[in-house]
Amino acid sequence: MSTSDRLASSFIRLLPKAELHLHLEGTIEPATLLELRQRRGEQVTPAEIEALYRYDDFPGFLLSFKNITEQLRTPEDYELITYRLMQKLKEENILHAEVYISVGVCLSRKQEFDAIFEGLHRGRARGARDFGVSLLWLFDAVRQLGPEAAQKVFELALRYNDREVVGVGIGGDEQKGPPELFRDAYAWAADHGLRLTAHAGENGPPESVWGALNLRAERIGHGLTAFHDSDLVEELAQRQVPVEICLTSNLRTGLCPNLNDHPAKSYFDRGLMITLNSDDPAMFGTTLAREYHIAQQTFGFTDEHLRELARNSFEASFLPAEKKLQFLNLFDAAAAR
Repeated sequence: MSTSDRLASSFIRLLPKAELHLHLEGTIEPATLLELRQRRGEQVTPAEIEALYRYDDFPGFLLSFKNITEQLRTPEDYELITYRLMQKLKEENILHAEVYISVGVCLSRKQEFDAIFEGLHRGRARGARDFGVSLLWLFDAVRQLGPEAAQKVFELALRYNDREVVGVGIGGDEQKGPPELFRDAYAWAADHGLRLTAHAGENGPPESVWGALNLRAERIGHGLTAFHDSDLVEELAQRQVPVEICLTSNLRTGLCPNLNDHPAKSYFDRGLMITLNSDDPAMFGTTLAREYHIAQQTFGFTDEHLRELARNSFEASFLPAEKKLQFLNLFDAAAAR
């Protein structure tokens, strides 16, 4: 690593950040998954664990994600992975994260979610105490499972709304679960005060992003294909709807074959409010700091640009207004040094 790279890395590491597009199950390192399996007395090798993390394309990635999630069995498993995540957030100077839990997968596996949530809550409480990191939960439905399954996920989010569950979303294969199917579920969630996100324009066309906007999604996950529709880009810029950019994710799933073709810088230059995110860092071999570094190296984002992206991450959060202001004041004080 050159001196300039080291200086850039130091700047990025010290920059206060929030992360808004992060899947809990996608943060599980292979070593942690091996530990969980061995705790249960299972005879498993590191090579068998590593095989779970292999995929060749987006459908393969979704299957890999499902297979990893299915290794989680007990509330204690969820407690450990939450605590380990918060430890990593601290190491990267990520002050706040909004983390998806694949509740749709838990329900499809007939898991006892109330017990699982207690494990998540314990892990979060310990992590907040030991690392001082702020964390809110987003309950994610699997769009391939349809709108009735999503409604059940959203109802659980409301049940736990007073325990750091701030909002809901839909993830998975957009082509098998277009946004129009979820109109009633999203209207119900909005009516009950839940914040709304949606994966859109990841493996679906620009129409999928329009559909997410019609669901009243307050943030767009990925938005990779929006650049094909100039009216849509103009709409996103005018309304300042945050777009959660996940560079390495889009590259590794093959949805963006070449990083140089990624529209992130174009979006930024056209006035969209974008944030950088790691999505499923253990599955993509990345970190949030690395995403910032890639943005700088690939697209020529200056330090000042990166500061703007980091500030966006707090601005676009679902934190209560008073808490958000505290973080923004802290960020501005740190950035001014």
